[in-house]
Amino acid sequence: MNIDTLASRARAIGRGFAVTAGAGAAAGMAAFGYGLWEKNQFVLREETLAILPPGREPFRILHLSDIHFVPRQDKKADWLGSLADLRPDLVVNTGDNLSHVKAVDPLLAALKPLLQFPGVFVPGSNDYFAPSPKNPAAYLLGPSKVKPKPIALDWPRLRSGFGMSGWVDLTNRNQSLVLKGMRFDFSGVDDPHLKRERYAGWPRGTVSQDANDHLRVAVIHAPYQRVLDHFTESGADLLLAGHTHGGQLCIPGYGAIVSNCDLPTWRAKGLNDWSSNGSTTPVNVSGGIGTSRFAPVRIACKPEAVLLTLTSPN
Repeated sequence: MNIDTLASRARAIGRGFAVTAGAGAAAGMAAFGYGLWEKNQFVLREETLAILPPGREPFRILHLSDIHFVPRQDKKADWLGSLADLRPDLVVNTGDNLSHVKAVDPLLAALKPLLQFPGVFVPGSNDYFAPSPKNPAAYLLGPSKVKPKPIALDWPRLRSGFGMSGWVDLTNRNQSLVLKGMRFDFSGVDDPHLKRERYAGWPRGTVSQDANDHLRVAVIHAPYQRVLDHFTESGADLLLAGHTHGGQLCIPGYGAIVSNCDLPTWRAKGLNDWSSNGSTTPVNVSGGIGTSRFAPVRIACKPEAVLLTLTSPN
């Protein structure tokens, strides 16, 4: 084989690599463009759960999580406000509301129509600290970590805004509320992703002869197994969580490849039962509404709020 032939083949191989690299780059750009589009395709997931005492009217919980608000997210703000048309009996917010140091005021404005309804809330790590740029591949190695010297967010002002509107702070505390004539006993924890959870137990009187007339609801941000076990074994009737983003970048037909905690990936979104030491509790994990502002894409995992209708058994 002469030199001219070798040179010709080398050029052909080079062109092949260039075409392959170009096709890969084009596919990557197409996927990124699709992910930018999907992050604004908000949906409402509806679930029904028969856990109320006999004879009770249906009770509707609007579960919000992982809003990750950034100023000027007008589509997200409009959609959040429109959820008030559902007229929920209770709003449960499971944290990670912020993704920018200037997001508190526009977020409260967006949620104003929903703040007229009874609500409870707990924080997530991105209520305390602003997100930072990360290599997405790092999530394949395990749950994310807060970097040293993170940028603090104004969680006290957001918490005050929620509280002044009547929403109940369940950060490492419990409280009972009477809603539609029924007693709800809530217990919540600070973010387990930061290992800040401290268990406050259930409100006094929840364990009594008429305990069947109470509903025990646990509220957390990150659904780590140790926390699910604790609340399941302590008698929760329902557990609500977020944090996972449903995997955020999912494989169509397969689902999540990460959960950003120790929860199995097939549980990264949806309503499922959790069992521990002979006890079983239904757990709803929200797929979340937003993304980190440094990874503003979703693939095969549309942003969601969840309307959970509780009913009495037939």
